[in-house]
Amino acid sequence: MAKIKHIAFLKFKPDTSAEQVATIFNELLDLSESIPGIEDYVAGENNSPQGESQGYTHAFVMTFTDAAARDAYLPHPDHERFKANALPHIESVAVVDFEV
Repeated sequence: MAKIKHIAFLKFKPDTSAEQVATIFNELLDLSESIPGIEDYVAGENNSPQGESQGYTHAFVMTFTDAAARDAYLPHPDHERFKANALPHIESVAVVDFEV
């Protein structure tokens, strides 16, 4: 079975503090350590010199063991709680998944 890379690009609302951003990424780290099927999680602030981020300032990548693990993560109650807390601070998000 192929692993799944789950990539999210985030643009935070202008009034979101650096502390709030850090909290959001720490909560994602907690999810990656508590929800089965997540093998890896990395996140960071955009530092590309190309100027093609389309306003997205941060991104994270999760690696799932397979599509079934990703599909179980999406409606997971902990993920739903995370979204309810994080989305009020996010102006825009784009998500891309692919097999590796």
